[in-house]
Amino acid sequence: MIDWMQDHPSATWLGIAVVLAVVEVFSLDLVLLMFALGAVAAAVATGFGAPLWLAILVFTIVSVAFLYFVRPPIVERLHAGPTLTTGHEALVGRTGVVLEPVDMRNGRIQLAGEVWSAHAATENQTFETGTEVLVTRIDGATAVVTTKES
Repeated sequence: MIDWMQDHPSATWLGIAVVLAVVEVFSLDLVLLMFALGAVAAAVATGFGAPLWLAILVFTIVSVAFLYFVRPPIVERLHAGPTLTTGHEALVGRTGVVLEPVDMRNGRIQLAGEVWSAHAATENQTFETGTEVLVTRIDGATAVVTTKES
């Protein structure tokens, strides 16, 4: 086995790369994939006739470079998916219809098919029944509303 590996260094490095890539499928951490890419680089080096010490050096340099420079942006991109707003946060920015006049102290609006208590965002705002308003924030169980921009 050792003799075959010495006679076929490129195939040996490619075999190592395949094993690392297969194990990576189970770990999904992208560390072993970086080592697999280093092994591919070593296979290419030995394909051009590089000695074993140079292939190991290429494997090490490429693997470390991929670990420190390529993996972090990939991991960040994979983990930085869009955030899903849920609950009350999902109602901010939506339009409601005034059911009972809304002023700074009280009022009622229909928002997302439900009736919500509401109050105006500023003291000088009042909204009459039927007016469309924009929800700027949710304060407890009360929607804080302002003028809807057209």
